Amino acid sequence: MTSASADFLFPPRPTPSVAVVGETARFPVGRIFCVGRNYADHAKEMGAEVDREAPFYFLKDAGSITASGATVPYPQATSDFHHEMEFVVAIGAEAFDVPAERAMAVVFGYAAGLDMTRRDLQAKAKAKGRPWDLAKNFEMAAVIAPIVRAADFGPIGSQRIGLAVDGVLRQDSRLDEMVWSVPELISHLSRHYRRGAGDLIYTGTPAGVGAVVPGNRIVGTIDGLPSVELRIGPAATA
Repeated sequence: MTSASADFLFPPRPTPSVAVVGETARFPVGRIFCVGRNYADHAKEMGAEVDREAPFYFLKDAGSITASGATVPYPQATSDFHHEMEFVVAIGAEAFDVPAERAMAVVFGYAAGLDMTRRDLQAKAKAKGRPWDLAKNFEMAAVIAPIVRAADFGPIGSQRIGLAVDGVLRQDSRLDEMVWSVPELISHLSRHYRRGAGDLIYTGTPAGVGAVVPGNRIVGTIDGLPSVELRIGPAATA
């Protein structure tokens, strides 16, 4: 139960938000949906096949949002911390059971993002047929650059998506290589969730994912969007 005048036992957490290019107001983040295996080459490198019957998803907490340019500590409970470069779709209106041909009307804008992953924990979960939460949903695991309004980005097509670690290119693909397009993803999700303004969709990563270590600098780029940057710091001690 919620109430505008409710008293709380302790202060509620602030609403996570993302900067918007050319705006002083920020984009408040509600839910983060991440698409699995949406590039065939990435599915292949992970020893899996694309499910062409329907896309599948995992979620990250809104509190995992981290602004581009941050330094994040090497996370606990892993020795195989991976980058995954992604095209992020920001939803700006309610969407419920929306057909693909009308899905783009609910898009607010786009951003470059990183889905940071504890790969060893993911491998253990897969081997036991368990969910990926420990591998994907943790502090500072959803990195994002400022959002560009959809009208300022233009149609999604052959824009390059890539990532370099310490200046060495690791990921390099195009947005039109996605198995499931943005309209298809929005439509499919809207049949399972009542999508709302503030939702983000991380649309999957191309091949070339790999481990990072303390001291590494990650730079991810998508044509027409601000780059997303991240530095890996030492593991937190407290």
